[in-house]
Amino acid sequence: MPNKLKELLKNRAVDISISFVLGIGVFFFWLEGFPQAMSYQEQYQLFLWTGDYFAESMRLPGGLARYVGEFLTQFYYVEWLGALVLAFVFVAFHAVASLCLRQALKGYAASVALIPVVLLLMMMGDECVLLSYPVALIVAMAVALILGKANRLVDLAVVPLLFWLVGPAVWLYVALRGAVLGVKKYGWLALPALYLFLIQELSYHFLLQQWSLAEALLGMNYMRFPEYDRWQIVYVPAAIAALVWVSKAIVVKETKMVMSLVLCCAICVGGWFAISNAYDKGKYELIKQDYLIRNERWNDIVANAERYTVPVNFWSESVNLALAMNHDLANRQFSFFQSGVDALLMPMMRDLTSNLPTMEAFFRLGLVNESMRYAFDLQESIPNGKKSGRLTKRIVECCIINGKYDVARKHINLLKKSLFYSEWAKDAESYLGNEAWINAHPQWGKLRQLRYKDDFLFYYGEKDKILGNLFINNTDNKMALEYFMGELLLRGDIQMFQQGLGWAQQYGGYASMPAGYQDAMRCIQAGGEVFDNRYSDYAKRMKHMMDPRMNIEEESVH
Repeated sequence: MPNKLKELLKNRAVDISISFVLGIGVFFFWLEGFPQAMSYQEQYQLFLWTGDYFAESMRLPGGLARYVGEFLTQFYYVEWLGALVLAFVFVAFHAVASLCLRQALKGYAASVALIPVVLLLMMMGDECVLLSYPVALIVAMAVALILGKANRLVDLAVVPLLFWLVGPAVWLYVALRGAVLGVKKYGWLALPALYLFLIQELSYHFLLQQWSLAEALLGMNYMRFPEYDRWQIVYVPAAIAALVWVSKAIVVKETKMVMSLVLCCAICVGGWFAISNAYDKGKYELIKQDYLIRNERWNDIVANAERYTVPVNFWSESVNLALAMNHDLANRQFSFFQSGVDALLMPMMRDLTSNLPTMEAFFRLGLVNESMRYAFDLQESIPNGKKSGRLTKRIVECCIINGKYDVARKHINLLKKSLFYSEWAKDAESYLGNEAWINAHPQWGKLRQLRYKDDFLFYYGEKDKILGNLFINNTDNKMALEYFMGELLLRGDIQMFQQGLGWAQQYGGYASMPAGYQDAMRCIQAGGEVFDNRYSDYAKRMKHMMDPRMNIEEESVH
């Protein structure tokens, strides 16, 4: 067998091995390590199988990358499918990067190409980065490879077309074409770069005036937040371009499999430490709590809170909701961090995540209208104007419970055009107008009994009274009772709490006085100075913070 053929087969074996291990590693990285990240991305878009949805995507630069990215993101709904999609994307990214490096680095290309893969994995630790970003880079590299050494005049047509299809990732295409054709032949890169910059400037001034210049130059479809620092998206394509250009100056006569594997292992080890620091633990723990709420894994939420605490409202709300769903809030509320008077129900915040636990709590308490209002506001807070399958489902449920069937049908029709929500939407449609079916539904029928029947103005500052009246409205609503008593303790309304103990004893269904209430009473009776008393610790912390909404009296709890 000729030596060149042997070397080729060796290189292919190494490449295939690296791609296989990379795919398996990425698959389990997302499936076992960060399924909550996939859920987070999926819940803030609703991919529709319609021509209008495609046309809407294509009206801006980077439209094709956006459309393909959102098409793939919808599969995150099923965790193993989402992990498989991400494995495919990363393997494809690595493959085209390897091919860009192969001419100069030969058998070392697959190993060196792991460097931009590591950078991309670090980038995607930012939950604002969308899948359209790696898709755009893959397309840009692939087109550069396909054209190869084609005449540079081809770029007069390819550059503007590619800019509209994948966005500013076309800069990577220009850099790669320059590396292939050579600096002199490609006009020192000045002419194609100037041509591309002129295209972006004209697009900005004549077509994209409502967007900022930074968005027009760095991409409108790569990140979820328009005002976000976009310069970080330059790192990965800049690394690829730099590696390709540097490799041109390196002469590799032959490659050795052992050296290639050693290089691969060194990059992977260094990359692992870099990636570990790119995924902020506190942030992803909060995303995980919301993911567990979405899947109603109440025991897992509590178990997770026993291991780690993020001292913010979102965390407290999530844990308190899980405790209440297990009918354990009265016993264990102050065993976990309580952020303050908003630790059970948070006022409306104008962002896309903060109020998710509150929306879920309102729904399960029977405050259906408030849950629907929060769902609407959360959906309208999605900065890139997308709908949410999760939030649209919640709006449908609230409308069905309230008997607003026309509004429910409008949102059901939207869900029916999706892939993973379609069956649910068809099932929900069968309930419209069928009062007997709705009343017999295990959740909707129950919430019809728990909800308020009369209209009133909701004032967040008096949510303790609203919770109390919700319980009086239906004394079977034990969750409302626990939230009412917990709210009084958070506010330090000792007198009302003591009066409410009669309700807890009569309607709570407890075999004995809950441990949390016992701690609170010991704290009250001892004037606040109680050793190893969780409620006392909370009261002291709140007093030190001087929250004006706390009603703790000096003579009661110090």
